[in-house]
Amino acid sequence: MAQLALTVTRRWASAPLALRIALVYLTARVITTVLMIAAAQQSTSLSRFGAEPGLADFIVGWDAQWYWLVAEEGYPADLPLTESGEVAENAWAFMPVFAFAAKAVGFPFGSWGMGAFLLSFVAGYLACLALHRLLRDRIGQQAAMWAVVFFAAGPIAAMFQVGYAETLFLLLLFLALDATVRRRYAWLYLLIPVMAFTRPGILAFALYLGLHGILRWWHRREDPLFPREIVHIIALGALATVAGFSWQVIAGVVTGDPGAYLATELAWRRNWLVGGVEGFIPFEGWIQASQFWFGQWGLPTSWGPIVLALLVVGVGAALIYLPQVRALGPDLRLWSASYLLYLLAVFFPQSSTFRLLLPLSPAWGALAVPRSRLWRMGVLAACVLGQWVWIYNVFALGNTFWQVP
Repeated sequence: MAQLALTVTRRWASAPLALRIALVYLTARVITTVLMIAAAQQSTSLSRFGAEPGLADFIVGWDAQWYWLVAEEGYPADLPLTESGEVAENAWAFMPVFAFAAKAVGFPFGSWGMGAFLLSFVAGYLACLALHRLLRDRIGQQAAMWAVVFFAAGPIAAMFQVGYAETLFLLLLFLALDATVRRRYAWLYLLIPVMAFTRPGILAFALYLGLHGILRWWHRREDPLFPREIVHIIALGALATVAGFSWQVIAGVVTGDPGAYLATELAWRRNWLVGGVEGFIPFEGWIQASQFWFGQWGLPTSWGPIVLALLVVGVGAALIYLPQVRALGPDLRLWSASYLLYLLAVFFPQSSTFRLLLPLSPAWGALAVPRSRLWRMGVLAACVLGQWVWIYNVFALGNTFWQVP
């Protein structure tokens, strides 16, 4: 038995990296599929998906419907309004790259849903390869592989198999981070515009590029910063900033309403706040949400902002001081800080929060750093358990406001 285990271990170690990651990824997808089938069997007429839905229903469920609508009908020139005259939820909240790419992939099958599934599935595998490449020089080959395992089997792993833009964006993001860390800035001129029209978040990357440039300047004596690199960093930061605001401009031009995009995004926030939303104020969403959720839990709403402040301080301290996080290197920590600050500025935390944390996936490397087998297996077990909790609530139940993915 020991000899067999040793033989298997040696063959595993000698297998091509792409094959090993493929086996990890496919195993994770089998687990996710089994959990989704179990959720389908437990779904009832009270669920959004009804009794006995199929996996195809899950693939095109929830926000995938919006991407499908974009692919089939495009974007509305006239913003839909609610009975009270406010802008209603509409397709302008969803970027075009995934929607139309899925349509192109699905064309031979005559099915947008099939195209969305294949695009998410393949992009997820390529994202695993890119994540390993991003982490291996910082935490080692073995830890990087474990980070891929946690990523592929994580609590929101169903995103690898449904019609959402997340996995495509993660692939582009990991490639962009890797290009930045390796100082291959020219690739970013291609990646940034595609990222910007895949899903929101490119403004966080613009902030990251600024911080990256400051870091390079600070260490320019031991790590030379050449004039051409300065030009690239400044130009790319400007490109990411312009790209980050371009969708708002496009929505304003097409609809004739300069505030069309922000009004569209706020339409979702109004569903959570009884008093409504008058306009967008940076960082206000988290304060409102902290009070909302504490009220939902029957706790004093005044505690919300206090706990929020403690949470921000705690996360900041972890990024600065935790040795496992520091092992990721300064660039990945700067990205994490940039994206978290972006979420603080623009997001109203609700049921989609866990999904919106996916761009922090390089942080799986910090959980993979400890070499204890018990620790790593414990993290993996927690990932699969969390995956079931998420899938059960989103697909099997899916009948209340906090079960929207």
